[in-house]
Amino acid sequence: MLSKIKSMSLEGLNGYLVEIQTDVSGGLPSFDIVGLPDIRVKEAKERVRTSIKNSKIEFPSRRIVVNLSPADKRKEGTFFDLPIAIGILLAINEVRKDTLEDFDSTIFLGELSLDGTINRINGILPMCIEAKDLGIRRVVIPKENALEASIINDLEIIPVENLKEVIDYIRGENKIVNEISEDCIDLKGKNSYNFDFSEVKGQETAKRALEIAAARST
Repeated sequence: MLSKIKSMSLEGLNGYLVEIQTDVSGGLPSFDIVGLPDIRVKEAKERVRTSIKNSKIEFPSRRIVVNLSPADKRKEGTFFDLPIAIGILLAINEVRKDTLEDFDSTIFLGELSLDGTINRINGILPMCIEAKDLGIRRVVIPKENALEASIINDLEIIPVENLKEVIDYIRGENKIVNEISEDCIDLKGKNSYNFDFSEVKGQETAKRALEIAAARST
């Protein structure tokens, strides 16, 4: 069965949408990831396989092909672990899209440990900014990234600690609320300045980097 799930990746300092296409079919057992993955993405196979098993779900002994689309852009990093795992679980009917409202407007990001724990990832802010610009309504991300992502308005942040928690959330068996107080993410502050980046001509990449660094330090 074929499943499709949304995630994000980085190209420089900018995020872009990635569709995780997963096909689970008959044949000799295998697990392949295509779509210009780097070595860290290829290593996701063992992290995904083991974390699913340790979440008390039998990993399918079938032919599994995961395509990261668009296939002409190189994919780097470990944040595809979670969406690949969810894509496989969708393809074998362990979870269903119709049990989660706005599933097609949800992206998944996170690195998996072998026990199913979801670890913090880098680059969450630019990916969430781009997700919002693309009309994404909800992001499922590691709990340790929740504060950073919560500075973005009008984007529902779902902080998760492990794969089992995500599975139960999609099934509607538990409700996850972002408990970070708005007071903790107020970027306006009490200081007022008479100059800002509008007075700096050019240097768009440098200004973008400083904005992200300032957001990460709050």
